[in-house]
Order: sequence, then structure tokens, then C-alpha cells
Amino acid sequence: MHLTVIPERCSGCKVCELACSVGRENANNPKKSRMRVMVLYPHPVIRMPIVCKQCGVPKCGEGCPTNAIYKENGVVRLDQEKCISCNQCLTSCPFGAMFLHEDIEHPFKCDLCSGDPLCVQACPKEALKFHPKHILGQAHRLSAARSYAKMSKVEYMDDGQKKTLRYAKITKGGRDER
Repeated sequence: MHLTVIPERCSGCKVCELACSVGRENANNPKKSRMRVMVLYPHPVIRMPIVCKQCGVPKCGEGCPTNAIYKENGVVRLDQEKCISCNQCLTSCPFGAMFLHEDIEHPFKCDLCSGDPLCVQACPKEALKFHPKHILGQAHRLSAARSYAKMSKVEYMDDGQKKTLRYAKITKGGRDER
């Protein structure tokens, strides 16, 4: 199973952060969440949940001097007994999915809540999905198809010549050229 983010659906409400912090730390404190929603302004407004990608070869573990980060049953975990809190994992994670909090002794990250992620359950917009890995590419395929559907023309090269393919705009009463 894999946790997938669909940023187009995210409203930035951060209910997922609260569900995580309450469920995992018994604290109504989103800064103790094992995932974060980044909201960037002004235009375009971007809302992007940041979660651990559970990498096949975890980059966060490559820099760990004590080998405290390991993978077990498809989940990247942090062994708190081995961790010396050097925070190398924070700088090594290419997604920024390792977190710190002054009340928590060691870095922390998403571990998929033992297979039933609280953030997915709480998300009112279904911007977070937990599904089998074999459908991972489906969201990207749909996104690519949607972007083509919004295009009025496509430019491409054919035998060294630049060509343009124009799409027709379909209306209820018939067909209009764009």
C-alpha cells in the first residue's frame, strides 16, 4: 500500500495534521504531526501535503551514522534507541518529510499508522489516498490527460518540421473551432 497526495484536491485546512498529532502524540498540536501541509501564497496558491514517500532506498537513512533508519515491510522506520539525534536525516530527505519538535527527543516521520493512516481518514477533500502500489501512475496519467483536454493546440516536430495540431472546442449546439 502507498500513501498518495493529490495536491489539486487539498484545501489547506490542515485537518490531516491535527488528526496525526492527536492520534500519534495525544496533542492538539499540528507541529507534532508526522506530515505537514505547505501553503504558499500569493498567486497561484499552492497547497501541498508533505508526507514520507517510503522510498525503496531511503535517502534519509543514507546519511545516518548509526543506521537508525531502516525499512520494514515497505515502511521506512526510525529506531529511537539507535538514533543520536544528529538530524542528518532531516537534511538527507529530498522531500522534507522528516520533522523535529522541541518536546520530542528524536526526529520523526510518517510510518503509515500501522497500515491505516489517520490523515487519510480525516481528509475532507480526499487529497490523501492510501491504495495499492500498482495504481501509482494512475493519478499522473489522469493529470496528463486533463492537461491535454485544456489545450487548444499542440506544437510538435515531424521530420524536422514544426507542426501544429489544433483541437476543436465542442459546444452543446455543435462544433466550434478554437
